[in-house]
Amino acid sequence: MNSKPASLELPSGARLVAEPERLNYLHTACRRLTRNMTAFEAYCASTARPSVPLQVAFLVRDKISSLFGVQTIRGFKGARPRSAPAVGERLDFFTVEAVADDQLVLTSRDTHLAVMISIDMTSSPSDPAARWCHITASVETYNAFGKLYMLPVAPAHKLIVWKMLKSLDAAST
Repeated sequence: MNSKPASLELPSGARLVAEPERLNYLHTACRRLTRNMTAFEAYCASTARPSVPLQVAFLVRDKISSLFGVQTIRGFKGARPRSAPAVGERLDFFTVEAVADDQLVLTSRDTHLAVMISIDMTSSPSDPAARWCHITASVETYNAFGKLYMLPVAPAHKLIVWKMLKSLDAAST
């Protein structure tokens, strides 16, 4: 399974879990912000109130995956930390790989796959006052279970990211 669009344009500086040719999934989406915020603030705003369908999806994921020895992740906790975590600390089910005002890089790894989420805050060259939030997800699968896992996750992930970016509208007003 290879869900990489042919003309995918990644934000400058976005981090990937592996070299592009090794990825089994790559998706990026962005939204213009109505106010300035850090990458960590964008993460917190977009994950603070997970929808019921998303919570159910995490529950189903945990039930099925546990049958294959995959650790449960329990989804987004809702309660947000007051300050940005340090590299190596946990943020929900992710490990923080990098944190700065303009970038937050998160990973989740197991024996079946590795996921990296790169949240990048950028300005437009044509309009420096315009701020954008980009969310880039990259996945490298290691075996058949990882590939099978991504079959339903890939299309769902695009919808989840779109809803998360849309939720920034309310958070940034």
